Amino acid sequence: MSFPFRRALVTGGAGFVGSHIVEELVTMGIETISIDNYFAGKRENLAHLQKYPNFHEVNCDVTDFNALSPHFAGVEIVFHEAASKKTICLNDPRRDLQINAEGTFNLLELSVKNGVKKFVHASTGSVYGEAQYFPQDEAHPLVPTSYYGVSKLAGEKYVKAFDLLHDLDVTILRYFHIYGPRQESSDVGGVVSIFSRRLLEERPLRIFGDGTQQRSFTYVKDVVKANLLAAEKPGTRGEVYNCASGIKVTIKELAYLCADLLGVKKPVIQYEDWTPGDIKVFNIDNSKICNDLGIEFITDFKQGLSLTLDWARNYFASGGDSCIKTIK
Repeated sequence: MSFPFRRALVTGGAGFVGSHIVEELVTMGIETISIDNYFAGKRENLAHLQKYPNFHEVNCDVTDFNALSPHFAGVEIVFHEAASKKTICLNDPRRDLQINAEGTFNLLELSVKNGVKKFVHASTGSVYGEAQYFPQDEAHPLVPTSYYGVSKLAGEKYVKAFDLLHDLDVTILRYFHIYGPRQESSDVGGVVSIFSRRLLEERPLRIFGDGTQQRSFTYVKDVVKANLLAAEKPGTRGEVYNCASGIKVTIKELAYLCADLLGVKKPVIQYEDWTPGDIKVFNIDNSKICNDLGIEFITDFKQGLSLTLDWARNYFASGGDSCIKTIK
């Protein structure tokens, strides 16, 4: 199926997942607008796309309705990837609410005003809270245990309301522990990128809790594929999908696997207090997204991890995030 939209807007376009979506759209020949305020996103994530005439980069905050408005002209599809990170919500829950709820509302309102044909919304498994049964499917009760989960659930509710009240074609994808190249590697980033950086810097790995907490890891390119299929496939309107590979790995297992792939024989691990609101187990039912979209999460975890760690080694060795030590 050929992509049915000619002009796309991606929020958080300079971020981790957003930059991969922008890259895919641009190389497909789609006129693509990246919206990012560069608080977390990085210009270097999009530098290789500057040569494409169908790529447009905009410095803008999703909470600024008036600044956003001019960039919706002619847009046919929105991929809403901009979000406050879970780690940010612990320090500034009000800002977390503004980004994840008010920012989403702004984009939805502008989408209706400008006749956008499709709105694909990135949400999170954190809206479920602690599991009441396994595996968690899309019908699982929504009882988030963090400010982040609450604000993302508010965003979801606005998305569904605009479908009902304004006839906007929407699809919601709930993400679970995505990993891959370009993920933020500071201590507010994803666990795979944090571990890779600390190992390359020859620093101890920090694990909050005892390391037995289980995560469901999905490679970023598979997430991009899910976004495009959600946009293309008929019958996805109003649907919510768990966007997860089904791979289950504990944090402690991840730490030792990263160390092994990077040739670190005896990684030093420091155990610290549990993070407030941290969910201990993710066991995700992805049958709905596989059946409805026909997607196959084809990236083997060790293969995807190897690709990610190779990228990290090259990135830091070439001067990325210049505070890192010299990579051997």
